[in-house]
Amino acid sequence: MRLFPAKIPQFIKRIFPNYVWDFSSKGKTIYLTFDDGPTPEITEWTLDMLKQYNAKATFFCIGNNVAKHPEIFQLVLKEGHSIGNHTQDHVKGWSTSTEKYIDNVIKAETIISKALVNSQYELSLFRPPFGQIKKTQGKALARRGYKVIMWSVVAFDWDNKISRERSLKNVINATSEKNNIIVFHDSVKASRNMMYALPKVLAHFSKKGYSFNAIDA
Repeated sequence: MRLFPAKIPQFIKRIFPNYVWDFSSKGKTIYLTFDDGPTPEITEWTLDMLKQYNAKATFFCIGNNVAKHPEIFQLVLKEGHSIGNHTQDHVKGWSTSTEKYIDNVIKAETIISKALVNSQYELSLFRPPFGQIKKTQGKALARRGYKVIMWSVVAFDWDNKISRERSLKNVINATSEKNNIIVFHDSVKASRNMMYALPKVLAHFSKKGYSFNAIDA
């Protein structure tokens, strides 16, 4: 069941004002984000595609995947992209106690921070899996110095009930200058739709004069 439409309504943003849903920008800037990696082949393909368009993005990584694929994580860093915490095991915030949720975040934080030891990057971005987060969890994350990054446009690329073309239209039709955080997934489940939509999104908005930036830590 979908919790949100492709374009997040304003009233949702007003209900949760402490989270980042978009960025105010007078210029044409899009913030591409990728959840659930790093994933062999898929994340590497994503990096190659972004490089073709001189695009920077933000990768919200699962701690377990960073531990399994440290070399791919280092490729993300090498290409100059931003990094965020996406929990250790992709846990659902609404059905997890705040204590267990934060413990899971810290596990991922430990692994990711260790992988960042030789970089200048400081881990401060967080995205809740499924967009599920309790107020108590959000407050606890803020105390740890995290900025919770949500999204304004979602491709539904993981949903195998929709076509590749529909996933692409979700992004093309919903994106505007004021709704510019787009979420894709560099995962096996999302690969069919994401690997079809991403090149076309990059080409479409590049022709319109948009730039693709990473979210600052």
